Amino acid sequence: MPPTTPRYLGTRCGPPGSVGNNGRVTSRTASRAARLDQVCADAVGVARGAITDVDPSDVGEHLEAIAEGDRVVTHFFESHLDGYKGWRWAVTVTRVPRSRHVTVCETVLLPGPDALLAPGWVPWNERVQPGDLGVGDLMPTAPDDDRLTPGYVLSDDAAVEEVSWELGLGRSRVMSREGRMETAQRWYDGESGPEAPISAAAPRNARCGTCGFYLPLAGRLRQMFGVCGNLYAPDDGRAVSADHGCGAHSEALLSTPEQAVDELPTVYDDSEVESVAVSRGHGSVESGEPAEDYGHS
Repeated sequence: MPPTTPRYLGTRCGPPGSVGNNGRVTSRTASRAARLDQVCADAVGVARGAITDVDPSDVGEHLEAIAEGDRVVTHFFESHLDGYKGWRWAVTVTRVPRSRHVTVCETVLLPGPDALLAPGWVPWNERVQPGDLGVGDLMPTAPDDDRLTPGYVLSDDAAVEEVSWELGLGRSRVMSREGRMETAQRWYDGESGPEAPISAAAPRNARCGTCGFYLPLAGRLRQMFGVCGNLYAPDDGRAVSADHGCGAHSEALLSTPEQAVDELPTVYDDSEVESVAVSRGHGSVESGEPAEDYGHS
């Protein structure tokens, strides 16, 4: 038998529209809201009887009936199932034209507006947090990762490019500018920056940029970050910002605290005082005599 040609129904106002130009038919169909069929809406008992997979006590009161299309109505019932608070039984019924016999299309348990739902699915690469990678774990990097750029594009960092080409590394991908900026911001806002608790508690002059154990990074990150090389520092072997700090600064010298000294009072021993007679010298005057010119008063 030859394949049947699909039929396209038109309206009374004009001829049927073509497949490529059915905007008028589509707009009229989409704009017309489905009317609630009263026969299907009254079939509450038929809809309730269609829920046979659970105990009748798990089906609660009838909540509402919604028109899904011409002579297609969905009835919603309250669910009393344990662990499904806020969920609703949904039973869709329909009937053929000019018939009052209602049949059941499907029965399903659906979440209501206040239903308790599981969290939305998040891809694994978005769930991984810093520190989750363990021994033996593999975490592949996406081909379109914005933090990386192809090696032939270079890294737009002169120092990194010079070292890479001298050693003949030939890396397929290098860190992009966006990747470096993201890394720098993450380090600066985290435990390696100036706002870390250990940095805030350190003396103001105990900054990593002036520490003898500070090893500056290469490239443009050198201006702001380096690696701590102090064995006794908590950040040993980690990248820290130049304005980060801790108590293990190379110039944090211990000063001897000043101690107060009790001053002893002066004691005079009168028994040890020896009286000495003083003779009057030439030119001296008595206390009662008038003063001489340019002399003693």
